[in-house]
Amino acid sequence: MVFHSSFEIAYLWLPLIGFAIGFFASVLGSGGGFFFLPSLILIYNIPAQTAVATSLAATLPICIVGSIGHYRNSHIHFRLGLIFALSGILGAVAGAGLSNRISSEHLKIGFGIYSLLIAIQIFINDWKRKKALQKGIEEPEMSSRRKFRKGSAYGFMAGAVTGTFGTSGAAPVLAGLLSMKIPLKVVAGTSLLVITVTTFTALGAHFLIGRIDLTLVWFLTSGTVIGAFTGPRYLARIKTEKAESPARRWYALALLIFGVLLIATN
Repeated sequence: MVFHSSFEIAYLWLPLIGFAIGFFASVLGSGGGFFFLPSLILIYNIPAQTAVATSLAATLPICIVGSIGHYRNSHIHFRLGLIFALSGILGAVAGAGLSNRISSEHLKIGFGIYSLLIAIQIFINDWKRKKALQKGIEEPEMSSRRKFRKGSAYGFMAGAVTGTFGTSGAAPVLAGLLSMKIPLKVVAGTSLLVITVTTFTALGAHFLIGRIDLTLVWFLTSGTVIGAFTGPRYLARIKTEKAESPARRWYALALLIFGVLLIATN
């Protein structure tokens, strides 16, 4: 690929962007694809289908390195992770096929709407949880059968989002795990394990039917791997109980902003 001078300078920022995304993604339990995709489309003007496949390739190292880090700190719930991951594989294959059948404009709009819906859901769930705590009402323990149904549904949704938008599908996984009264550290680790599986599956499908900009991947992953290695180590040292609610709200706010931008710039 031949770069223009201004583009060369812009590409030099990618490792720094990758480090920031890798760090925060591994802390939050996200693969970072949700931030890669808007960055590639809005800042670098990459075609949506190429951005989707490139985002998946750049996300996978974060997922792998982050999962290993969380495993070493015992932050993974393997039983729930397996439920989410198995249904996520089916969703990822279906999503990859859908991604190449819709236009770039519709792909951007679809991702924007999806972002807004997930953000609204997080805000509503957080508000309900806050109201319940104020009234002294504790949420009942979720049964194993309900966890299986919920995990399968959210896992399939995550896989479909991963294959369609190249975002790792962390939002549905996080939403499902957070609703199961699991500590934030375990939510982050389990989420990364799930999206490692769905991202690998979706990436394989896109290698066959999509397009990947390996130059972009190289620049991004040179920073993401370091960030993903640092994130779990940082998370293991801090107390997260008081930070759970603010973390959910900030994550939802970011989803709202990206959703509006993607729809508005179409």
